Formats: sequence, C-alpha cells, structure tokens
Amino acid sequence: MNRRRLGKSPLVVTEICMGTMTFGEQCDEKLSFEIMDRAYDAGIDFFDTAEMYPVPPSAEKFGITEEIVGRWLKTKPRDSVILASKVTGPGHGWFQPPVRHGMTFLDRHQIIRACEESLKRLQTDYIDLFQTHWPDHDARHEEIMAALDELYRTGKIRIAGCSNETSWGLTKSLWASDLHELVRYETIQNNFSLNNRRFEDELAQVCRQEQVSLLPYSPLAGGVLSGKYNGGATPDGARFSNYIKNGNERQKKMADRFVNKKSIASTKRFQDIAAEAGISVITLATAWSKQHEFVASTIVGATTVEQLDDLFAAAEVTLDDSTLAAINVVSQEFMYPMG
Repeated sequence: MNRRRLGKSPLVVTEICMGTMTFGEQCDEKLSFEIMDRAYDAGIDFFDTAEMYPVPPSAEKFGITEEIVGRWLKTKPRDSVILASKVTGPGHGWFQPPVRHGMTFLDRHQIIRACEESLKRLQTDYIDLFQTHWPDHDARHEEIMAALDELYRTGKIRIAGCSNETSWGLTKSLWASDLHELVRYETIQNNFSLNNRRFEDELAQVCRQEQVSLLPYSPLAGGVLSGKYNGGATPDGARFSNYIKNGNERQKKMADRFVNKKSIASTKRFQDIAAEAGISVITLATAWSKQHEFVASTIVGATTVEQLDDLFAAAEVTLDDSTLAAINVVSQEFMYPMG
C-alpha cells in the first residue's frame, strides 16, 4: 500500500487505516482479531481506536475496544503498528459522554489521566497519535496543547491530533502551539464522504495551508453508501437500523442525518458511477476519499471479514477524470445530503 506523511511529523502511514469502533459491540474479540489480522496481512500499518469505543458508547462497555486492541497488539511487533487513540471531549449538549461521570472537559488533568489509562488498556508504553475526540472551545487552547506537549516530551505520545474540529478551532490551536512553542496538531479526524463533503468548504484550505492531514472517518457515510439502506431497508445488525428501530432521541436524529431521501438518492447515483467504472460503490467511495491531496489515511470499519475485500481494493484504484467529474455532478445535484 502507498503511504503518506501525517502533517509535518516524521510518521508515515498507509493510505488506509483500520478503524475499531465496532470492536466489543458488533464484533466480539475473536472477530475483532480476525479483522485486524486481515488488515495487518494486507499491509495496513495504521490502526485507530478511542477510550470511549465501542459505539454506541455506554458506561458498561467504556474502554473495551482499547482492551481488545491492546491484547491483539501483543501478538505483533510493536514498532510495526502505528496506533492512534483519543481522549474524550465534551458532548456539547448532544449527549453526555459516559466517561469519568461526564467530566470530559479538556484540561491538563483530563488529558493526562485519559492517556495514562489508555496506555494501560492498550498494554503499551506509548501511543503514536493521540487525539482530542471532540473540541472544547470554552477551554484555554494553550492549556490543551501544553498538556499534549507534556505527553509528547515524556514519550507517552509521538504526535497529537484532533477530531470533529472546526476551522476556527484548528487554526486557534495551531496559533497557540506556534505562540508557546508547543506540540501541534498534525492531523484532524472528521467525517468526510461522498455524502458529506462539508470538509471541502473551509477545513480543506486550513489543512493545505498549515500542512495538517485529514484522517477521514465514515467514508461510506455510516454504511449508507454500500446501498444497504436503499428502498427503506433496515438490515438486521446495522447501526442505523438499530437507531431507527430502538434508538433514543439523539440516535434517531443521527440516523435521519445519515439515512434520508437525499442521501439514498445520491447513493443510487454513485452506485451507477461505480458500475460504469467496473468497481463496487464501496471501493469507489474509499478510493475517492484517499485521492484528496489533504488526506493522509482514510479510516475504514467493518463488522465482518468479508467486508474488507472491497475496502482494501481501493488501495489499488485511482479514479480517472471522467469518474471524478461524474461524482461532482451528483454532488452538485444533491448538495449536502447530510445537512
């Protein structure tokens, strides 16, 4: 697999990253190991997790994903894996994170403590990329970056990143790092897919100008781009099927954001484009994501080993100009399917 640098850092990773948020919920430990082994054998060296996984988050299962990843990590040479994890930030009223009794504001205490606890669950003495899972715009950015800098200088993390961040939050954090000579955010992990191209509006420019790498998550738009929700289908075991049928108010709103008339209509068009190109729509969506110059590695997820073939096939695919033009036509016709 091709590799790209994370921001300005020395770290270089595969263009596809194996995500783990299904481990411990939709995937038991045996299946999780099989998925990670398949990714590792395919040449993927970049794995992403978080203290709050699996999703949907719960106090009962908090930390289980990191524990599974940690046990798997012991079966591989540590230096052969670039491991990313995250410290939970505030829920911003969207929900109360089931972490430390909801005390997830970002300060030195929270960041240092979260990292140390993640290190124990992951059974390693360092995390390659440590990310803030949600921003805390009411906090002092210099305190957040100073805490990450402390972890960096003590060797507990190699580089820092952020997730679900805004243009203002990213530039403010970079400014604080420059001003106080602290470790900087080398990466930003945000939602980005054929059905959600909002990142291109402003954040892409920040990444280009400041040499910060995007790590897109949900390149299949929560599985919608696979076509499994077409025609109003709610397949058993699918995350948004569960949210639609049994979810709380927040989960039902999230499901509606991902699965709606516009997102299904655009998905059908992308399926036609993929068929014309002779590839699956899953491969099309993943290849499109990794083809952006501001993207370092696209994070994929799975609930079965069989799903990995179409995802990993994207490593060998470069979409031609006519295919990219056809995609842009659909994006212009169905603008912002996820709002």
